[in-house]
Amino acid sequence: MALKKKAKKAAKKVIKKKVIKKSTKKTTKRVAKKTAKKKPVLKKKAAVKKEGNVIGLITHYFPHVQAAVIKLKGPLSMGETVKVKGHTTDFTQTVSSMQIDRMDISNAKKGDEIGLQVISRVRQGDKVYKQ
Repeated sequence: MALKKKAKKAAKKVIKKKVIKKSTKKTTKRVAKKTAKKKPVLKKKAAVKKEGNVIGLITHYFPHVQAAVIKLKGPLSMGETVKVKGHTTDFTQTVSSMQIDRMDISNAKKGDEIGLQVISRVRQGDKVYKQ
């Protein structure tokens, strides 16, 4: 009887050792995979074009009157040339009609929200550059 108990205990120890060895091998493989160094990815730098000074941002467009609302970041005057650039928009025009609260103005300062007659469709988020 005593021999059977000793044999069972010895068998249990062997089984435990096998389980421990298997589990440590798996975890070391996982750790080795995680710590393996990856090849550096080379990123190409995009060509940066300088359009001019950003003087405003389009906040709204009224298609029935072809007018855009612009939040100005700099001064703007009648007769100046501006460029509107966005994801699908890219055109240049001279400022011919400019309004604040439906009143015609000739000059606008930084911080004003103006209405500007545009020659093409613009979208919210397009940038306005002074040429």
